[in-house]
Amino acid sequence: MTMGSHLDEFHGLPAFAFPGVGDTSAEASSLPSPDSVAWRVAVDSYDAKEEWEEAFARFLEAVDTTQVRALIVGTWSEVYDTPPDTVIEALVAARDRLPALRGLFLGDIVMEECEISWIVQGNVAPLLEAFPDLEEFAVRGGSQLVFPAVRHDRLRSLHVESGGLPASVVRGIAGCDLPALVDLDLWLGTSEYGGDAEVADLEPFFAGTRLPALKRLALRNSEVQDAVCAALASAPVVARLEALDVSMGVLTDDGATALLTGQPLTHLKTLDMYHNYLSDAVRTRVVETLEPAGVEVDVDPDDAEADEEDDGTVWRFVSVGE
Repeated sequence: MTMGSHLDEFHGLPAFAFPGVGDTSAEASSLPSPDSVAWRVAVDSYDAKEEWEEAFARFLEAVDTTQVRALIVGTWSEVYDTPPDTVIEALVAARDRLPALRGLFLGDIVMEECEISWIVQGNVAPLLEAFPDLEEFAVRGGSQLVFPAVRHDRLRSLHVESGGLPASVVRGIAGCDLPALVDLDLWLGTSEYGGDAEVADLEPFFAGTRLPALKRLALRNSEVQDAVCAALASAPVVARLEALDVSMGVLTDDGATALLTGQPLTHLKTLDMYHNYLSDAVRTRVVETLEPAGVEVDVDPDDAEADEEDDGTVWRFVSVGE
């Protein structure tokens, strides 16, 4: 998987790019209804004619933001070197002008703009604190990301996409009280790009005590995918899930076999193992064990292909690294 294109939809709405500075299509008469799209606000990271906060200020003036339901933050100036502190400050300052906001995506940035592991992030807690009615929150990029433990009563979906998710972030999210959360999706990544979380850091997710409403759990894009699957084999949270996602990582026969020989999985609606390093025999076993029970299984290896050196060393890779 590559981050080759911007979001085309978010929070159930089609994405719409707010016009850049000097573009007359930014006139209110030519813009879509405020509540009909997920608004994307971005500037050119390399040669910005204005700062992101200035573009956002134009957005606030051009659109009736009291009706805006979803907002996508794209590139800000020098995104590869500058954290989005002023972006976050601008969003927090505008909270009273965004009373209907329910979906927020921070960092819809594609590889041509900045590789995912080079996106510099910041402390996202102020956003969750400023928008207590937020239902969906997503952030892309793990470098310098700060996510302390918070309580949010209405958040239903939390996605964090990275090529390497720091252990401090994993622990912070694990410590959050999110009683309404239905969908949790974490891209754990690799140690090469800062993904230093261990399976022990994931224990609160396995227990699920702070996530009583959870129905979909995705712990994916991990170089320790086998160990994650081995832990999930006996994790209490699995019994109440509808969807389990262990895709995009270094998943081998060991991890898949551990998962299959653990607690029953036949209650699931979906099991995603997309991008894997399974043998044909184990791939067939997964399908033949679960599909007759009505579980939709994805065991497509996609482009997962191990590299073997002359000395016999085998290298396997996650789907999204740098």
